[in-house]
Amino acid sequence: MVDHTHALSFGAAASDYDRFRPRYPEAALRWALDGLRDGRIVDLGAGTGILTRQVLALGHEVTPVEPDPEMRAQLDAATPGGHALAGSAEAIPLPDGVADAVVVGQAYHWFDRERAHAEIARVLRPGGTFTPIWNVRDERVTWVAELGRIAHLGYNAGDVVGRYEDFGPAFTPVELGEFTHHTTLTPDEVIAMLHTRSYWLTAPPERRERIDRELRDLFANHPELAGRESVDLPYRTIVLRARRR
Repeated sequence: MVDHTHALSFGAAASDYDRFRPRYPEAALRWALDGLRDGRIVDLGAGTGILTRQVLALGHEVTPVEPDPEMRAQLDAATPGGHALAGSAEAIPLPDGVADAVVVGQAYHWFDRERAHAEIARVLRPGGTFTPIWNVRDERVTWVAELGRIAHLGYNAGDVVGRYEDFGPAFTPVELGEFTHHTTLTPDEVIAMLHTRSYWLTAPPERRERIDRELRDLFANHPELAGRESVDLPYRTIVLRARRR
């Protein structure tokens, strides 16, 4: 069952989402697209266009599809020449066989998978690539694990790898790629980024206040963080890849 309250909560923080959410390593995107050149790409659940812009920069034609009107507006404003289509993974507003690849950044876990797989297979040409991608905090680092506990950040790299083992009969077996990188933020920027997470956005005011208080305590008192003006927040980028049969 898809939690639409959480899945559609991000529009209220669209500007900060686009500003603070991490980008993806170029190596991860090139691996995801498996050597494709000048492709027709659908960015499904495109959000504010973070992944759209990076795939455009690699030389591809990109059609972003996003259900949240506030996220679409932010995408259009931040993406030169960009125009996001209103639609979802379960109802993609595109013809059959139009795409060489479908990419999904930070959104596949919100999909109704059975319905989405059928739609993704429909818009892909035979042999086309389906590739969900996640930036997941590297909780092998102790303070990052504590950050996740305080902010209830949910899934981790192990969850992604263990949960999504296949995309159904229309696709070849899933391949796994993993890449590492980091983003440098001030403590205030880390907290602002966490304010774009669905758990915080849908929490009541008293829970939000408690989370923020504990986060500020973490940055003030943890031995790896205390006194630092900025921190390197490490990520593991998990990429799943399969081809349409």
